Amino acid sequence: MCLAVPGKIISIKESDDPLERTGVVDFEGVRRQVGLAWVPEADVGDYVIVHVGHAISRLDPDEAQRTLETFRQLSQVLGPADSEK
Repeated sequence: MCLAVPGKIISIKESDDPLERTGVVDFEGVRRQVGLAWVPEADVGDYVIVHVGHAISRLDPDEAQRTLETFRQLSQVLGPADSEK
């Protein structure tokens, strides 16, 4: 199963090589370095969908919030992950 997760771009590190463009993305308090080469139009404050460490598309902020709320609800229903038990 594949999962892509929405996150908000906090900062961007530009590069002379557009394939090396990266940014810090916040996933509800967890921040990770993410490749931004596939979303050259993305800017700080934008929400992006991230799959295996790469942003694959921009996401409307309202849709991002709905998706994050769904994840929160799912987390409450499922409880802690096996590794947290």
